[in-house]
Amino acid sequence: MAEWHPAFEEYCETIFELAEDDIEVVQARIHERLGVSRPSVSEMIKKMDAEGLVQTDATVIRLTPAGRTLAESVVRRHRLAERFLTDLLGLSWAEAHSEAGKWEHVISERVEAAMMTILGDPTTCPHGNPIPGSRYVMPDSLPLSDLVIGAHFTVSRIPEELEFTPGLLAFLEDSSITPGSEGTITATSPDGTITVKIDGRTIGVGSFASARILVTA
Repeated sequence: MAEWHPAFEEYCETIFELAEDDIEVVQARIHERLGVSRPSVSEMIKKMDAEGLVQTDATVIRLTPAGRTLAESVVRRHRLAERFLTDLLGLSWAEAHSEAGKWEHVISERVEAAMMTILGDPTTCPHGNPIPGSRYVMPDSLPLSDLVIGAHFTVSRIPEELEFTPGLLAFLEDSSITPGSEGTITATSPDGTITVKIDGRTIGVGSFASARILVTA
């Protein structure tokens, strides 16, 4: 694959992840996710369009086949790096997410292959998001907020949107709300807070997170 400037990689990755979480990909969402100015986003999208990486239909931005190939490569390296940093180096979710944002731009194909081998060909990142190119099959999941009191569940995925919410990754990891963990809904509140019992503890999960955490019931 041709080498691209990290900014092109970052934008393709962002567009891919927004679409993956069923968030409409418009410039405002990219602005919010990356924390850059709206004029900067507009100028970058124009450059990406000229490079054949994106197409814009009205206000909705879509990756071209070339853009998707680049995005999948970056997302794969990011999620693989997160797995390496948590599983082998013992970093926390939040630390690994931050560091992987740097690693994703410099991991070579040879190093990527070696990491896959030493990790045993993982299919997801630590948060349950699929590694592009793996043979991961997404289970039938639903938001935690859709469950009723007394329902039992297994956490399946923490979408990327929650990874970018300040402090939330640390909260979820500390609360054992991690892929594979089993819990029970014990209460709901008018404000949308869901109370769960998981790993022997009772935890309150706010409406923003509970509407996005995916579980199997």
